[in-house]
Amino acid sequence: MYDAIVVGARCAGASLAMLLSRKGYRVLLVDRATFPSDHTMSTHLVWQNGTNRLRKWGLLDTVAASNCPPMSSFFIDFGDLRLDGEPTPADGQKYAFCPRRFLLDKFLVDAAAAAGTEVREGIFVRELEGDGDRVTGISGTDKNGATVRETARIVVGADGMNSLVARAVQAQEYNAKPRLQRTYFSYWSDVPSHAVEIYVGEWRGAYAFPTNDGLTVVGANWTARDARDVKADIETNYLETLEAWTPSLAERVRDGTREDRWLGGSIPSFLRKPYGSGWALVGDAGVTMDPCTAEGITNALRDADFLADALDEGFSGLRPMDEALAQYEQRRNAAIVPIYELTCELASFAPLPPDRRQLLEALIDNQPDTNRFLGLIAQTVSIPEFFADENVQRILSTVSNVH
Repeated sequence: MYDAIVVGARCAGASLAMLLSRKGYRVLLVDRATFPSDHTMSTHLVWQNGTNRLRKWGLLDTVAASNCPPMSSFFIDFGDLRLDGEPTPADGQKYAFCPRRFLLDKFLVDAAAAAGTEVREGIFVRELEGDGDRVTGISGTDKNGATVRETARIVVGADGMNSLVARAVQAQEYNAKPRLQRTYFSYWSDVPSHAVEIYVGEWRGAYAFPTNDGLTVVGANWTARDARDVKADIETNYLETLEAWTPSLAERVRDGTREDRWLGGSIPSFLRKPYGSGWALVGDAGVTMDPCTAEGITNALRDADFLADALDEGFSGLRPMDEALAQYEQRRNAAIVPIYELTCELASFAPLPPDRRQLLEALIDNQPDTNRFLGLIAQTVSIPEFFADENVQRILSTVSNVH
């Protein structure tokens, strides 16, 4: 019997397996994919809060050595209003990275294996095994069709938005939002970019991040109401959106070459209850949120860290497992709900409300608070504290004092 079986070996699952193995637990990590393996719905940006965890885990040098440029500069362009700066660092870590998923996922899987995790690729988990209401293991098949059946003290679903584990245990969803926008992106050569670039227009958006080997991820966003028309002709709609909302980026794209297929789509947003008798959820299996702020990997790394701590407390007897996992949910939600709500607000691409526009205008000549605002997206600054009335009034008063 294993201490933990982790279903899904990408960012959340591989990180969790690595952390548990480093704590001395016996872990089985399974995935239907074989690695390296790309991911079709990931803009793969790791914000400063995420890269700080990679640094603490001893993996950031590996990412940096993969010819993936560091980015400390970040701007959000609202058309007639642009905020440039460097997000507040996370424990001194000021760089974001945008590694390709076939590289990052493989780095994490290898790190899990090096820590002692048993990694099995090409495993199709078909169902969960149980004893009454308690989950006790998995059953499925390997790539040759042979039956696989294993047991563990806990089974963790790190198997994404459409998690089999979540479905099998009927994990409750809450704070759900509909599909708010659709994005399509691809990889371009000869499109220079040295910063995180985000463009927010009315009912449209765009973004660009430099990634490995001189390529740049360039994407466009449309509201959900326009999604069907976009899908019918992705390239035309993509180029027209860049021309209309981001002429400087459009010019670079015209001079570049698309090196890959169109990727992307549209997803709903929701939180799931992330634990029960003999099971837990992490990563997109536990929280799926709109990708417009590219928080998925940063969230996955953090939640894997939180869940590893909770399972360690439960396994070691420091506290009852149910109590430790309840604390995990509370800790996860305290961290994720503010960025979840802000992301869903931005994903509508609606015109800025007057009070929000007033605040952003007040930041234009205020570099320290601009950096803190950008730190909201990088998850290095508390969203509730930044938008607290006292802090907003302080920022607005700096403009009044100047005039």
